Amino acid sequence: MKARDIFAVYKDSIMPTYTKVPLIFVKGKGSKLWDIYNKQYLDFFPGWGVGSLGHCHPKVMQAVREQVSKLIFVANNYYNLPQAKLAKELTRLTFPAKVFFCNSGAEANEAAIKLARKFGDGRYEIITFENAFHGRTLAALAATGQKKYQQGFEPIPEGFRGAKLNDLPSVKSLVTDKTVAIMLELIQGEGGINLADKGFILELRKLCDEKKMLLIVDEVQTGIGRTAKMFCYENYGIIPDVITLAKALGGGLPIGVMLAKKEIADTLTAGMHASTFGGSPLVCKAALAVLQAIQKEKLLSKTEKSGKYLFSRLNELKNKYPVVKEIRGLGLMAGVELAKEGKSVVEKCMENGLLINCTHDKVLRLMPALNITRKEIDRAMIILEEALRGL
Repeated sequence: MKARDIFAVYKDSIMPTYTKVPLIFVKGKGSKLWDIYNKQYLDFFPGWGVGSLGHCHPKVMQAVREQVSKLIFVANNYYNLPQAKLAKELTRLTFPAKVFFCNSGAEANEAAIKLARKFGDGRYEIITFENAFHGRTLAALAATGQKKYQQGFEPIPEGFRGAKLNDLPSVKSLVTDKTVAIMLELIQGEGGINLADKGFILELRKLCDEKKMLLIVDEVQTGIGRTAKMFCYENYGIIPDVITLAKALGGGLPIGVMLAKKEIADTLTAGMHASTFGGSPLVCKAALAVLQAIQKEKLLSKTEKSGKYLFSRLNELKNKYPVVKEIRGLGLMAGVELAKEGKSVVEKCMENGLLINCTHDKVLRLMPALNITRKEIDRAMIILEEALRGL
């Protein structure tokens, strides 16, 4: 098919649920992508954080090839070895917990919400936060603190109350005898790369302990090495009751995970929740390869070094161009807040072979692969500077 034929199929046969960029990619390796015309791009926003190892990492590819020749799928009323191995590794890397497998971040958050409500035994309210993003399914959408995503889907499920991030009195004012949990991202990605303060999170942990509420941490975007720790909560000196994972864990394959502390995990029993494709042998084998690659290639320490270098380069641009208001983030999760809308910057970067994202109209998002090189960062900064100069 030629490009015009592909565009025509999308127009005629695929629902318009995404804002499309007129690019057709056919090959990827590491942090590079090639389009249908063989033009090369440097990918600094690989799939909203899915590509934390870049595209087609050799260890993931090998694992998929090995597993696909043996067993792709088996139903969850049977046991499968890769699922057991992945659950064991995830709980080794986190805390004493049990795992529920699904296919996406939204599904993982739905599972967490259901677990919290069942745990509550009559308590059902969950405190979430303004500018949060937890997914597109209805309960996850209700937990999302951005009205623009909820418009047109009313009535939104009840039981979610929105507080202000880093404002403890705002949280405490919402706690009632019906409150069962507090749910948040430690770094709001879609919300504009907004970081929770460490002191604030420590107080939330204390509050949850006092009120016998669950602390649910959405690590769908921050987990699996993005912040130079395997999990972002490790930067905050707390252990959540529940964490949710997705995106980077599958190495490009669809996976979602909810981990809950052992003492609450059996709240959900047989028949209360399920996911047909969750935790298939194929995707679990890929996820094991992702975790193995991060550890064997020492990507957490590399992410810390690369992140410091990336932020130093971004701050150079901030000092040079007044249109850059603030640089914020952690590890290799960076937000560049502009004084003007950033759409033209994204488009100019794309034109010159760099893929980035813009959220909240004015915040550029850069989330390169954990194995990004200094040479690739330097190349990206040259392209970004040219685009900023255009503003």
